[in-house]
Amino acid sequence: MTRVGFIGIGMMGSPMAHRLLAAGFSLTIQDANPAREEAFLAKQAGARRANGPHDLSACSFIITMLPSSSIVDTVVLELLPHLAPGVTVIDMSSADPARTRVLGEKLKQRRVDLLDAPVSGGVKKAAAGTLAIMVGGEIGVIERARPLLKTMGEVVTHVGPIGAGHALKALNNYVSAAALIATAEAIHVGAAFGIDREVVVDVINASTGKNNTTENKAHQFMLNGTFSSGFSLALQAKDVAIAASLGRKMGMPMRLGEHVDGITHAAAQALGPLADHTELYRFVGTS
Repeated sequence: MTRVGFIGIGMMGSPMAHRLLAAGFSLTIQDANPAREEAFLAKQAGARRANGPHDLSACSFIITMLPSSSIVDTVVLELLPHLAPGVTVIDMSSADPARTRVLGEKLKQRRVDLLDAPVSGGVKKAAAGTLAIMVGGEIGVIERARPLLKTMGEVVTHVGPIGAGHALKALNNYVSAAALIATAEAIHVGAAFGIDREVVVDVINASTGKNNTTENKAHQFMLNGTFSSGFSLALQAKDVAIAASLGRKMGMPMRLGEHVDGITHAAAQALGPLADHTELYRFVGTS
């Protein structure tokens, strides 16, 4: 039985880890929040808690689902001396692609492989095992990890070398944020002109402006004021900032991307760390 360590049992990590356990993988979990560990173990018979690096050292794969590159680096580098050659670390977080490449070189020196495999699809698709997974790394390593990845995702795409997965995830989330802001602006301006907000969304959905926000967020989380999509505004702002920074580093600064970066950053600052990313709708309406 393949032994898998899963570090980061949060809103996304928990259902992803559950998919692995249900598929028959031996699962050892770890989270900085003991309450999350307790909640997961109470529902998932068969999983184990890692009480230290030694409990993860026997795993063939270590999956990380963490908030930032800084946390990923800290966790993985603390664990690295305990990992045997041939272990594969799969970072499924949204992270800085440049830092991912540096981490990959450090792991390679210890003959430990790294894949960056961020996901798209949200909590609902994580629970269903239908996430889109974009993977950076060597083909041979990806093929070894594919049974795990296919347990969690419906579409697993090799997008390039190490760091490419994180780069594409940031770019995807930038495009998503831009569409959300554009949708929010259109709804507010339409309403100011006297058009019912629901009608604005319905007509866009029947027209060329249709996008993921109009289809899956506007009615469901924005117009009804629930703002409970499950993806935080702070994380969205972080991803957009990574995308904007990547454009500058590539010598191709994104003019729209810089504006979206500014808006998401300002919204995250104004609304606080607990805000859902769909709350950009009310921020746009008051700014």
